[in-house]
Amino acid sequence: MHVVMLAAEAAPFAKVGGLGDVLGALPPELEKLGLTVSVILPRYRTIDLEKFGFEPVLRLETFPFDVHRSVLPGTGVSAFLIGNDTFFDREGIYTDPATRRDYSDQADRWIFFQQSALEFVRFGFSKVDILHCHDHQTALIPAYLQRFYRGQSVMKRAGSVLTIHNMGYQGVFPGSTIVRSGFDYADSYSMSPFEFHGSMNFMKAGIVFADAVTTVSETYAREIQASGEFGYGLEGVLRARVDTPLGILNGIDYEIWDPSTDPLLPAHYSADRIEGKQANKNAVLKEFGLDAGRRDRPLLAMISRIEEQKGFDLLVAVLDDLLLQDVSFVLLGNGSKEIESELQSIVERHPGRAGLRLGFNNQLAHLIEGGADIFLMPSKYEPCGLNQMYSMRYGTVPVVRATGGLADTVPEFDPATGTGTGFRFEEYAPFDFKDAIGRALDYWNEKPTWARIVRNGMMADFSWSRSALRYSEVYESVTQRYR
Repeated sequence: MHVVMLAAEAAPFAKVGGLGDVLGALPPELEKLGLTVSVILPRYRTIDLEKFGFEPVLRLETFPFDVHRSVLPGTGVSAFLIGNDTFFDREGIYTDPATRRDYSDQADRWIFFQQSALEFVRFGFSKVDILHCHDHQTALIPAYLQRFYRGQSVMKRAGSVLTIHNMGYQGVFPGSTIVRSGFDYADSYSMSPFEFHGSMNFMKAGIVFADAVTTVSETYAREIQASGEFGYGLEGVLRARVDTPLGILNGIDYEIWDPSTDPLLPAHYSADRIEGKQANKNAVLKEFGLDAGRRDRPLLAMISRIEEQKGFDLLVAVLDDLLLQDVSFVLLGNGSKEIESELQSIVERHPGRAGLRLGFNNQLAHLIEGGADIFLMPSKYEPCGLNQMYSMRYGTVPVVRATGGLADTVPEFDPATGTGTGFRFEEYAPFDFKDAIGRALDYWNEKPTWARIVRNGMMADFSWSRSALRYSEVYESVTQRYR
């Protein structure tokens, strides 16, 4: 079976968030199951072609794009880059770094990528069984397949799968976009697969036309069908499908995220030999300029996009009080300038106890996971989340809101049974968030119990193998329809 995955990002070539991690980790696991997997993404300026061994393989003058090919490092998975400098020779992937806002031609960028990718598939492969599309940037592909490409021999028996990584980003553009997308203006009638309150909605089209729809955790699959709070207006469209969305939990790459071998940590450690974690904590304090005496007090951390979805209104509401409780706090991320400013003010009010690093640095992210005691994820919603899994793997106890993948991966610690890996809160409110942190801090002072919680998390299994098997079952079910 040949699976072609199409997405806006894939680690290690181009990564903004969890989507990039998934596209870097899932294909190799599918390859281990005997599938042939190809990954297609845009050729961004930021991708180092020489470093990753990309070589040109195709240029079509009549359809202005070029194609470069390499492989995902250490695998046989082919990676293809669709290039067009007008759309992708920019510093940012989704947003302009200067303004931190979407590019004004966002719709046209993703329409071009999808159309070009399908043209390349038509010319570049002899057979395709599954087109696996990820998020709204590739969600028109199931519709293109059904409307325009079903007659092509290479895609005659191809099925489509759409994975929703975040329902909050649907690709909603002015109604006139439908003409530029290649579909007929007649398709923009009210309640059509493309129409959404007078606009064009890429995600809606994908949900309607895809042979199967999945999302990245079981709880999130239920949430996005249950209410507009999580479905953002498409909950009815999801419920109207004959087969409702299937939740398949993301995994993490244990070759990259392993504290016993991680080359980005100054000290290695494991569940059986945890001592090295203290040296990493000392390194985090030094990196953020915090007082060395803080090494014997709890270190709380976040690594996140700084935006409302991630619960930063809750953090801002409780952080001053937390820092008065003899704890330290560090944050790595960027996003909303307004929230960044509020956080910076809080940090300045607590010198030596709190640190903020704007931007993203992979080495620092690994160091924080390896050195922090408690990791905060107070998300308003979280389709899956990966940092809570990284944290548990690294012996850093998560405090999370019980939503989406956070609810599926972080069971509350139960002192009666000694089970559980973290602390949860249900209501999206500052008091509930602060209470969950308080429970964690109480157990931090009970060293034998804290060691048990840490070990529980480090021994949990979040590898990709089980998830890859479930995806392969989805592919098999879809291909049965076209045999």
